[in-house]
Amino acid sequence: MIKYIRVLLIAFLALPVFAQNTTPEQHLGFQLGSKFAFHSQIVQYFTLLQSQNQDRVKLVQYGSSNEGRPLMIAFISSPENISKLESIRQNHLKSIGLLEGKPDASVPPIVWLSYNVHGNESVSANTSMQVLYELLNKNNALTQDFLKNMVIMVDPCINPDGYERYSQWYNRVQNAIPDVTPYALEHDEPWPGGRFNHYLFDLNRDWAWQTQKETQERIVLYNQWMPHFHADFHEMGPSRSYYFPPAAKPFHKDITAWQRQFNDLIGEYCRKYFDKNNWAYFTKYNYDLFYPSYGDTWPTVNGAVGVTYEQGGGGRAGLGIERKEEKDTLTLKSRISHHYATTLATLEAVLSQKEKIVTEFIKYHDNAAKAPAGNFKTYVIKTKGREERIRYFGDWLGKQGISYGIAGKSLSVKGTELISSVDESVKIENNDLVISAFQPKSNLLRVLFEPKPVLEDSVTYDVTSWGLSYIFGLKAYGLKEKLIPASYQPEKTENTIPNFPVYAYVAKWSELGDAVFLAELLRYGFMVKTSNVPFEIENQAFEAGTLIITKKGNERADFDKIVTSLATKHFVRLTPVKTGMVTSGADFGDDHVASITAPKVVAVSGEGVSATSFGAVWHYFEQQIKYPVTIVNATKLSSLPWSSIDVLILPDGRYGDILGEKQLDALQNWVKNGGKLIVMEGATDAFLNKPGFSLSKKFSEKKKDADFFKKYGDQEREDASNSSPGSMFQLTMDETHPLSFGCSKEYVTLVRDAYEREYLKDGWNVGYLTETSYKAGFVGNRMSSKLKNTLILGVQEIGRGQVIYMMDDPVFRAMLYNGKILFSNAVFR
Repeated sequence: MIKYIRVLLIAFLALPVFAQNTTPEQHLGFQLGSKFAFHSQIVQYFTLLQSQNQDRVKLVQYGSSNEGRPLMIAFISSPENISKLESIRQNHLKSIGLLEGKPDASVPPIVWLSYNVHGNESVSANTSMQVLYELLNKNNALTQDFLKNMVIMVDPCINPDGYERYSQWYNRVQNAIPDVTPYALEHDEPWPGGRFNHYLFDLNRDWAWQTQKETQERIVLYNQWMPHFHADFHEMGPSRSYYFPPAAKPFHKDITAWQRQFNDLIGEYCRKYFDKNNWAYFTKYNYDLFYPSYGDTWPTVNGAVGVTYEQGGGGRAGLGIERKEEKDTLTLKSRISHHYATTLATLEAVLSQKEKIVTEFIKYHDNAAKAPAGNFKTYVIKTKGREERIRYFGDWLGKQGISYGIAGKSLSVKGTELISSVDESVKIENNDLVISAFQPKSNLLRVLFEPKPVLEDSVTYDVTSWGLSYIFGLKAYGLKEKLIPASYQPEKTENTIPNFPVYAYVAKWSELGDAVFLAELLRYGFMVKTSNVPFEIENQAFEAGTLIITKKGNERADFDKIVTSLATKHFVRLTPVKTGMVTSGADFGDDHVASITAPKVVAVSGEGVSATSFGAVWHYFEQQIKYPVTIVNATKLSSLPWSSIDVLILPDGRYGDILGEKQLDALQNWVKNGGKLIVMEGATDAFLNKPGFSLSKKFSEKKKDADFFKKYGDQEREDASNSSPGSMFQLTMDETHPLSFGCSKEYVTLVRDAYEREYLKDGWNVGYLTETSYKAGFVGNRMSSKLKNTLILGVQEIGRGQVIYMMDDPVFRAMLYNGKILFSNAVFR
């Protein structure tokens, strides 16, 4: 009897206690925060907890990284919500006009939590396991309240390749007892570090441009769900504390009063946790809400409340690092605690405003569709002669979730040309692209199109100008009247073998597809010619740079079949001609018609080289034009087999310790023998005033006397006056030089630094800045004078070869369409 009573008592006491899920420690075999979990272990943990909670978790793989690691997200909510997840999604999209029909039920707030966009900010992915465990902990009353009232989406690692690069390295070099000495090996992450993805792109700058595989696949899912709230978890330097909202100025002017108010509210909820635990933190400093391509700003201009959290630490911090200034040791465990606390604070804040966050989101999109803000109600893009570029641009608009069409008729209207901001008469033609502002994503459309964003504060974090006319090199107009676009279907490009003997196929040169077409022809072993002067043949005019694929030099039975099929594949329109004699210009056998053969291209990487600059070059070859590039370590330059290399690319970097006198002599001899050297941005410093190289620095104006009584508190403003985070400038171009072929006459680039280069006295000044080159974006007062009358693109011929100096990166972040054409010229012409 006593035994029976004891059993009943044990059962009674156990009633409120639910069976526990596997803890992170049980799964990993070590205490969370005592070691960095590998990405595969995190994936396995999420998979395990889904199997233990199938009624409350739905795990979705939405893509994979460049190296094949899964990109996944966990939907976590109450059993009732999980059972009708698709219905919630559809009703949500219907409520904001992104899906046809009317919602038949209200929806709960949808909260997306993104961890580890920067791979070596590795506390985030480790925190995600604790977050998942506690959200599913039935004994945690607070988190169970979250699940009843919202749908939570947890992405444990946006950048698995970068994360794994860091965690693999750290777990190999760490001491058995972590060494907290700041100069220890485990705090000295090697090049290129784990911050970036496989191609060394910063995924936190890629939300709008979607150049990277991980971004593209994530935003497909994002647009399917359009969360009400998006939180992005980061780390910063180990000497800093913790940042949470309110955000710093500048705010983009189109961020709504409600979004700003909620930004403040998040800070209040976070503050309570940090004050309670006596944790250090700061707000309203450094991290602004201006550039629309971050993980907080892009969701914000899509109507969500987007926030960033920054924990002191990063790759240098490892498992623990001594901080003398703070008189403490910053550990991974403490960093996890802080990110976990702001995660809870975030969800509490959303819960406190669960009805309003939904209604404000609906209002945001409803206003956008019915009464769009801003001066322009319609955007018109001229398409004639730019059909392939319009196809590319249209695909990008589709990725944003922006609808568009064509004019469907001809008419004349008044409009504002977006680059010049000049009002003029616009003749709209039937096939011109038309984008109406009367759509749910109108605010995103307006922000991305704006040619001159209003900057409320000069101290900002990144690029300050991004107008789509600049980015894509398109002639675009803003109209104050509403036009309803007709349905758009891309023009078909179908090249057929003509029924007459072909002397050559002629293809224009002005689009990225043309460069991809050339690259594949060269990979097939074709010899391609290019005219360095304009010409006319068979009553058709062609610009300088036109590609000419002659049968001579390409004697093969499948010549016509391969050329026409490759051209069709890359949307290139061929003109077959019967003769090599032109009616004006240079005949196809003239010296002005040069041959292009497949070059052996080598790009330099490693210590001293900018990882992102190298990554942009690497991505350009492998993913954009699909042409082979050989990557070498900078330390191996002296031992390269120079006779086998045609093109050598030195990305931005510091080459002072890499290029000594002997290496410069070897490079010069190689160029003399026919090599092509492409030197980018900071790499040009190594060639300044060096014998045989004609690059020199401008003589600066006489400096003003030093201000001995400048204010310490003005230091940040002083630094800003000598900066250009990223501003649009229109280069004056030598349109007759092959480096400029196919680029728009109005070649606009994103200037981020002043290299103050003198015009070449022995060479070609192909692209340079003048007094009137500035177009848009913030440029400090002191920087402004440096960005006048200075060389940006120059070519020096040495012997049979050439050196191409680029004081601007045309493939920066893979953003600038015309930059890709220019870089193709540099490589192949």
